[in-house]
Amino acid sequence: MANVLVFTELHDGHVKPVTLEILGKLAGQSADVAVIGDIAADQVAELAKYGAQNVHKIKGSNLDKYSPEGYSNALGDFIKSKSYDYVFAGATSMGKDLLPRLATKFDAGLASDVVNFTFDGGSFAGTRPLFAGKCLAKVEVTGPKPHFVSIRPNALGMTANPSAGAGAASDVAGNAGEIRAAIKEIIKAASTKVDLTEANIIVTGGRAMKNAENFKILNDMADVIGATVGASRAAVDSGFAPHAMQVGQTGKTVAPSLYIACGVSGAIQHLAGMRTSKVIVAINTDPDAPIFTKADYGIVGDLFTIVPILTEEFKKLLGK
Repeated sequence: MANVLVFTELHDGHVKPVTLEILGKLAGQSADVAVIGDIAADQVAELAKYGAQNVHKIKGSNLDKYSPEGYSNALGDFIKSKSYDYVFAGATSMGKDLLPRLATKFDAGLASDVVNFTFDGGSFAGTRPLFAGKCLAKVEVTGPKPHFVSIRPNALGMTANPSAGAGAASDVAGNAGEIRAAIKEIIKAASTKVDLTEANIIVTGGRAMKNAENFKILNDMADVIGATVGASRAAVDSGFAPHAMQVGQTGKTVAPSLYIACGVSGAIQHLAGMRTSKVIVAINTDPDAPIFTKADYGIVGDLFTIVPILTEEFKKLLGK
């Protein structure tokens, strides 16, 4: 049995879903959770439901806002005070920034952007995509412990019947140390929808959208099914959507349960960012578009005809 620490981020006071994915997958291991700052009792209960034995709330001055130096110093000191074999976190923007710093502090190995893993006798073996997702590699981490692992959000999925843990919460004094680069202000995005990397359903528009105004039909469908809207690089380069919406090798890597590609041809760079989606639906007028080779369901037709029809059918199905 491995002794594991899972670092969780908070968004509007709630733990990120990738934390629960990780905990569910860690069944059979001893798993603690660490969070910077305070966390509500209902969120502690949710972590316990998925297997957290202890929830450590690290608090201290200069930790009210994220900084890579402050967070890594506080977490590093806490980890040194324990005997963890592995430290897990989500491969989010923060996780990708924070975990390499922590691994460097311990001169330890890091397996990044892992999409699946197993524990055999307490030894970790992970699966991560290589070469823009063209192949999957089995990775192991050797050298000094703790080993560090970042998990791609939505890749593992939620465990149906998780094993509950004690969920004992405790406060820990954290020291941010010297912070040479500080975040002065965080400006929230205007959209209230879930970020692409964490969305369970994504509707993406390609160059065939023709202009930014036409994304309204995708937004209308997304509102009905609770999806987040994305865009291909071609659509972004054409000025139809901001870069924050871009899915692909030079945009965001996503792994939703349902991915609906509208007018997306399916260049290899785009496939690299969404090929781990559980179910892929493609709508395109070109029957030979590469996206159809990866799609579970394909519709050959004009998206401006098909999408409104789908929206109405979803409304009927969901009673909206």
